[in-house]
Amino acid sequence: MSGLVHNLRPRIALYGDMSLTGTPFLYTTVLLAVVALILPLVLWSRMRGPKPLRITARVLMLLFAQGTAVTLVFVLVNNQNNLYDNWADLLGTGDHVQQAADLGKDGTGGITVTRLPRVRQTFSAADGPGMRAAGGVRVTQLKGRVSGVNAEVYVWLPPQYDEPAYRNKKFPVVELLPGYPGSAKAWFGSLKAHEQLLPLMRSGRVAPFILVAPRTNLLAGVDTGCANIPGQVNADTWLSIDVPKMVMDNFRAQPAPQGWAVAGYSAGAHCAVKLAVAHPDRYRAAVSMSGYNDPIGERDSLAAQTPALRAANNPYLLLGRAAVPPRIALYLSGESGDGYQAGMALEAVAKAPTTVRVVFLPRSAGGHTMALWRPQVDTVFRWLTLQMGQGHARGQDTSVAGTAPGTTPRSPSTGGSTHAALASGTASRAGAARRP
Repeated sequence: MSGLVHNLRPRIALYGDMSLTGTPFLYTTVLLAVVALILPLVLWSRMRGPKPLRITARVLMLLFAQGTAVTLVFVLVNNQNNLYDNWADLLGTGDHVQQAADLGKDGTGGITVTRLPRVRQTFSAADGPGMRAAGGVRVTQLKGRVSGVNAEVYVWLPPQYDEPAYRNKKFPVVELLPGYPGSAKAWFGSLKAHEQLLPLMRSGRVAPFILVAPRTNLLAGVDTGCANIPGQVNADTWLSIDVPKMVMDNFRAQPAPQGWAVAGYSAGAHCAVKLAVAHPDRYRAAVSMSGYNDPIGERDSLAAQTPALRAANNPYLLLGRAAVPPRIALYLSGESGDGYQAGMALEAVAKAPTTVRVVFLPRSAGGHTMALWRPQVDTVFRWLTLQMGQGHARGQDTSVAGTAPGTTPRSPSTGGSTHAALASGTASRAGAARRP
């Protein structure tokens, strides 16, 4: 059994607080919406008193009905897409950065990470839609010892982890990054990654990966761009040093880089590729679904503040300027104008031993939504199984076989975009402004 079982504290299914994604708040919004619908039907013609008073009361009932309807729709959409995790995220009051020292080019601040003492974390059962499925997701509050970030990290263990036959085995790890705005729960809630992968891992078609989803929404109202920006945030170090160190301290995880990969969608896709290109000593592979290269592709990105920051966090430029091509594998999928051109630009500049797989998705596949990314989980993890040398699993790269949502066209269309636009990944976005 896992050495962490004694730290996993179960919680009741119905939360005792009125959290944004909690069941009580959802039920309350449903009840208020019903009441708002009934009130006009019952009281509209029964109103008494002066005409101005009756008109005012009726207007208030209509506004109440509209307000509760909008609130209910928002709650349902938010729960479905895991956009905002809590009230602080929604209201823009959350701040998970305790300090943001200048950590230097490698993001370590001169600290030898491997020499840091081992810290045992306390994990509890995670709350929220889908978090109890497929064996359950656990969560811990991690204080990053290098980055200065204090935030939650979600972990799901493969079915083999606690089996006696695997008690001495170390498992590969995939970090999962959401878009912006987006919750760390999204890969488990909206994309149902663990539910999709559980039977594939049991059957041996996908390697038994440990899935790790750290918070990426660290500052109020802005996307960190997964960058280190002294005085503001050290998001790169949080994701590529503090989170992996915690996982290595608490689970039987394979060491970097061969045992580690990172995957994301939208803004998280940009982060995934950037982290792998910038740190081939920490990651073997990266997956990008509907991503971009230039940080300006996300209008709220801190990494797009200056030309220097943009260049330092643009994987296209990092890959092209690398003195030694990194030994990494990249998988990029997207529709024309939304990820595809960015992937083609990376493929054009990559040199061995870097490998790049670009998958074209048709417009009919789902758009920039969970409907596009959810069906790709199967294919993406089969590809990761092969790229990370997990030979015991019968992985199959279906992105070429045609069973993926789309296949690479023979003659990729650039849509008349310039080379610079293709490189930045903003080929089809007016003013380089990306939708959330």
